[in-house]
This record gives sequence, C-alpha cells and structure tokens, in this order.
Amino acid sequence: MTQRLDRIDLLRAAAMLWMTAYHFCFDLNFFRLIREDFYRDPFWTWQRTAIVSLFLFTAGLSQAVAVHQGQTWARFWRRWLQVAGAALLVTAGSVLVFPNSFIYFGVLHGIAVMLIVVRLTAGWGAWLWLLGAMAIGLKFAAPALIHAAPALEVLNTPWLNWLGLISRKPETEDYVPLLPWLGVMWWGVAAGRWAVRERPQWLGSPVPTRGRRRTLVFMGRWSLSYYLLHQPVLMALIWLGIQVS
Repeated sequence: MTQRLDRIDLLRAAAMLWMTAYHFCFDLNFFRLIREDFYRDPFWTWQRTAIVSLFLFTAGLSQAVAVHQGQTWARFWRRWLQVAGAALLVTAGSVLVFPNSFIYFGVLHGIAVMLIVVRLTAGWGAWLWLLGAMAIGLKFAAPALIHAAPALEVLNTPWLNWLGLISRKPETEDYVPLLPWLGVMWWGVAAGRWAVRERPQWLGSPVPTRGRRRTLVFMGRWSLSYYLLHQPVLMALIWLGIQVS
C-alpha cells in the first residue's frame, strides 16, 4: 500500500491557496468588481504559469513516490478515473458559465493524459531531465515550425491543439496542453526519483502532523475535491455579497 508524504502535500496545499487567491481575483473581475486583464497582463499570466507549474511538478513528485512504493496499476487506474471524471465535470460546468470559451483541455484534462505518460516512463532515470527540457523547448519552437511548414497549421485545430504544438492560443478559459507542461511533470518525476533515493527526508513523513501544518496536509490530500468545489463556492459567495450590498 502506498503512503502519502506530508511535505509533498504541503507543497500541493501551497499551490491550492495561491490558486484560490488568483481565482478570487479572477471572479471579482468576472463580476466586474475590479478591472484586470487576466489574459494578457504579465502580472496575472505569470502567476497562472507558476501555479500550474507547481501543481504539475508536485504531481510528478507524487508519481515518483507511488512508483517507488510499488503502486499497482489497478490503484493507478482508480485514481486516474477520478481525475478524468473530474475533468469532464469541469468541461460541463464551464459550458454553462463560459459557453463561448468553455474548457475542453484544462489542467485536469492535461494531468489525466500526462499521468499515463509519466507512469510509463517513470523508470527512464536521468533521461527525464532531458525529455522535460525538450518538451518545454518544443513549445517555443512550434510557431517557427508551423510558419516554415504551412501544412502544420493543422496543429492549431481543436483536434490537435491539445498537443501544445501551436502558433496561436485557442479561445478557452483554461488550456494546459501536453507541451510544454509534460516537461514540468517529467522534471517532478525526475526530482522525486532522485529524492526517494538520495534525500528521502526532504519529501516528509506519512505520520500525521499537528496544528496548522496538519490542516494544510489535509488540504493537500483532498486536492481534487477542493479543486472542483472552490470556484463554485467562490463565485456563489461573491454573488451573494453583491446581492446583500
């Protein structure tokens, strides 16, 4: 049986709190209580990049630990089905709120695909660092490749843009394609495989902690449920605040 390590969950909880603050501001903008450009202002776009990177790196760490602890494929697929099912719920909810820019390949969709890839490649050792760098680099090379070979314009279509080899971003509220983000998760796996071998204490302990640390660990261990619920709750609270003001 695999055991979760508290420092990984603490790292995940930090990403969740940062995400909540970001989405609270996004929702204030959605209800026109503030005026910010979340799609082009570097202050917001770089925060989103950092939050997603932290989530995916942590997911890579978790996969490295799971493989090291002998997680079975049956247990892997049970968790994978939860992630994939949650991704479908996100798509359904976004269709209702953002019908013209609904989420068809957001962070959960991306994680669902990446989890399979990193599970199959978890034993590739130091090569994962190089593969991660190549995955990230390909994202920046894609526009030039498409410009040089117009036939590759097909990569910008909704059927293939989930790969991330694009020259223009699709109109959607959340977009986390395979490239470059698989590179971040690969780096998480590579770092995790090194840590469990050389510095296991860095990843923490399965022993429950106390106080605020325990609360954060609890958050990190229920990240999927939190992810699904936090936006509806935030939007509902802001809407109620507007109604009573």
